[in-house]
Amino acid sequence: MKVMSTRFGKIEVDQQRLLNFPKGLLGFPDARDYALLQTNDEANFFWLQSVDRPEVAFVVCDPLLFVPDYQVAAKPEDYELLDLKNMNQTQILVIVNKVERTLTANLQGPLLINALNRRGRQLVLSEKKYSTRHRLMDLNAVPKQVSKTA
Repeated sequence: MKVMSTRFGKIEVDQQRLLNFPKGLLGFPDARDYALLQTNDEANFFWLQSVDRPEVAFVVCDPLLFVPDYQVAAKPEDYELLDLKNMNQTQILVIVNKVERTLTANLQGPLLINALNRRGRQLVLSEKKYSTRHRLMDLNAVPKQVSKTA
């Protein structure tokens, strides 16, 4: 399937990389279909690109990479909407933001995805255990790649 993106231009996306969010995402209720794009094979961060709106894309990651004990409890309506049998069928992603030179993640609003049918929902956790701006890394501390010259 061809997807138009303001960041990447026209790209070919495998059907297996498409996700459907029946209720959209917070602030984007009409953008329901997304492609999960990996920029390279070793990437920890992905792009969640709207199929319907080329200008809508989010950087996402697996929160367990940064918060090993991160847990999400789905409600009965989440199970019904996503056609979930149990949480073992799920993939959880969080939206990443860049605030000045720091990457933060919205751990309070995770994306819960049924890995079998690729249907997802953005949750708003009722517990205030996590932050909407959980600090992931300081970009000033990330070493810059050194170009090698012959």
